[in-house]
Amino acid sequence: MGRSQTHFQGNHLYPLEEILFLSIAAFISDAETWTFISLFRKAKLEWLKKFFPFENGIPSHDVLGKVFASLDSAQFSKCFVSWVDSLAKMTAGEVIAIDGKTLCGSDDKTCGKSALHVVSAFASSNSLCLGQVAVDSKSNEITAFPQLLYLLILQGCIVTLDAIGFQKSIAQAIQDKKADYVLKVKDNQKEHKGKIEKLFHSSDQGRVH
Repeated sequence: MGRSQTHFQGNHLYPLEEILFLSIAAFISDAETWTFISLFRKAKLEWLKKFFPFENGIPSHDVLGKVFASLDSAQFSKCFVSWVDSLAKMTAGEVIAIDGKTLCGSDDKTCGKSALHVVSAFASSNSLCLGQVAVDSKSNEITAFPQLLYLLILQGCIVTLDAIGFQKSIAQAIQDKKADYVLKVKDNQKEHKGKIEKLFHSSDQGRVH
């Protein structure tokens, strides 16, 4: 893969892969803002140079913010999932838990920005997040589930979802990926719960003792 570069005022070229590596390494070290990532780069520059040359040093926190703001989030998500798939060693029967979460600290009340809500796929055996899709502020998790499933390689796996994911279209999307599913049903989903209880009751009645 060629080295894509980001050019900012000051005639400095910063390879995108260097910026991504820096950000991931800093985030793993609990740096959750551009300012803290910038502090991380100052403290760990020699260590970072063991992996990439960083010939022009490391961009400031303002530049880091501008770079990520300019990225196509959908394309970046696809690239991230592809990278994770190359790392994850899926085995038949791997349980993939899909759930929605609100990211702490992602809101900004002063600017009227609400917290970011995402749906994530977590591989239990590998202890690895396989991908995330942001939930549109005008929608809900149901619309985000198919988008996430589309990105993932799930053949031979078992996908689990909370009660909000108990939808025919979602179950079909999982089957189309050649995976099995376990969908939760709650008491307030009376019609679905009643049909399931009736099915299991009929199976018990027909069992030979």
